[in-house]
Amino acid sequence: MIRKGDESTKNVTTAGPVLQSRQKTDLGITPGQQIVASGTGAMITTLLVTPLDVVKIRLQAQVKPIGSGHCFLYCNGLMDHVCTCINGGSVSKQWYNRGGHFNGVLDAFLKISRTEGILKLWSGLSPTLVMAVPATVLYYTAYDQLKYSMGYKYETSSSLIPVAAGGIARVFAVSVINPLELVRTKMQSRPLTFKEIVGCIRTAVQDGGVLSLWRGWGPTVLRDVPFSCLLWFNFEILRARLMRLYHLEETTFPVSFVSGAIAAGIAAFFTNPFDVVKTHRQIELGEMDALKDAKRNPASTFLIIRRIYARSGMNGLYAGFIPRLGRVVPACAIMIGSYEFGKSFFQRYNEQHQR
Repeated sequence: MIRKGDESTKNVTTAGPVLQSRQKTDLGITPGQQIVASGTGAMITTLLVTPLDVVKIRLQAQVKPIGSGHCFLYCNGLMDHVCTCINGGSVSKQWYNRGGHFNGVLDAFLKISRTEGILKLWSGLSPTLVMAVPATVLYYTAYDQLKYSMGYKYETSSSLIPVAAGGIARVFAVSVINPLELVRTKMQSRPLTFKEIVGCIRTAVQDGGVLSLWRGWGPTVLRDVPFSCLLWFNFEILRARLMRLYHLEETTFPVSFVSGAIAAGIAAFFTNPFDVVKTHRQIELGEMDALKDAKRNPASTFLIIRRIYARSGMNGLYAGFIPRLGRVVPACAIMIGSYEFGKSFFQRYNEQHQR
């Protein structure tokens, strides 16, 4: 039998957690904690994946140096960036054209580390982080917030909720971050002050209008939104099955890592044609900027698709699939695994401090 005094004490002791839970998301963590978890995951991912791409670029440049004004693709594990070979000083002195006699990936890792210093494995990383980390934080935070605001409940909700949340979150992140690509491109040649950055943006708007800040938005969304929808659709299904298989009550890093890797591989396969188109478009825009060829109109997305298909058929639309798989799968696995681990850490932290 519960006495009246005991009942009132019970109400008092439970009031604190109830009030605190109103400040939490349905995840059991605050949006600020989500930002920390996704930001930490983004930094871990880029530190682990960037050296792989730096070595790949150096190996390619060893065979065919990148000419001044020409572009190449740089991936830091979070985003793909088109970088332009700048015409300042000796082109051969730029990190991507620096000489070296490498006999494969492992040999390149060892020789770059020994002769140039281990930090050279992260060459070119700083300018790309200007947009890659904020984009990743926005994307992952928005995805979970949207998913739970749509009423998502583990194992009982429709699989379409992660699809919708993933698609909307990707459009939001791309739309917010796309103008920063202009800043990143300008920062390739030299560091800019805040005043110079504002000046660059103002000049771009004056020359091409406000919409010029979102050049390349269409092909990016065309690739990233289907990829995001497929990624989260498969990830949530795979995670639930693995948790049931191993009788787990909460997500673990291995479960998130494996689920993320498989889901990323599936998404990469189905969206590779859009990736080919996006790369063509990015390089075309980058070389137009480098050559200051503002009068030339870039080809439309569907014109690029028709060109590639007419020239090479479906093989052309799946060009570079294996290298892309080698970038996307480990990057997504590390990012999702780190993010989910961070969320679990904050969930346990919050539960302990509510007692």
